[in-house]
Amino acid sequence: MKTKQEIIDGIISQGMLPLFFHKSKEVTLDVTRTLYKAGIRIIEYTNRGEAALENFKALKHLQKTELPDLLLGIGTIKTPADANSFIEAGADFIIAPIVNPEVAEIAKKHNLVWIPGCMTPTEIYTAQHFGASLIKIFPANILGPAFVSSIKELFPGQLFMPTGGVELTADNISSWFRAGVCAVGMGSKLITKKAMENQEYDQLYNDTLKAIDLVQTSR
Repeated sequence: MKTKQEIIDGIISQGMLPLFFHKSKEVTLDVTRTLYKAGIRIIEYTNRGEAALENFKALKHLQKTELPDLLLGIGTIKTPADANSFIEAGADFIIAPIVNPEVAEIAKKHNLVWIPGCMTPTEIYTAQHFGASLIKIFPANILGPAFVSSIKELFPGQLFMPTGGVELTADNISSWFRAGVCAVGMGSKLITKKAMENQEYDQLYNDTLKAIDLVQTSR
């Protein structure tokens, strides 16, 4: 089991956190294999459908049997019940779209990284109070890099990661890093619905290589 600091360091080192959900277990496994093949070692699977828990358990089996150095986080965790279910299933870290102190306490009890989503300075302050060392700026496409630039001096040393609408372009990714984020969350702009539905894994592989390169050149 990785320490909390090792998880944070891994996200910062990778510079991006791919995130996705698909109802098909087979597609879920194949997308993960493709991301891994491209060099990804930390992934967020999102709790956005009835199949999420069973698919996550299948991902944990894949992690143990094929991808031992992969770290698997679970996202869209809003309630204590969901937190407990996925922690029991082996989640390596917890990501949320909101600041729920009860979820924070459960993560703390299990010594897991908790990355809540924030949209205002008050939410950021609250997230810090409940132990968030990395905060998700969400939704990123609404807030924009200027939001991070304008508030980061209020929270010296705080780590930020925008998620939600981060574009797979040099301009967009570099603007986030210039604003002061430590990593970017990459969802549907990287792991597109089309790529999953049509099983276009070569395209996903190439797009992932591009994303990794854009992140490295933007920092």
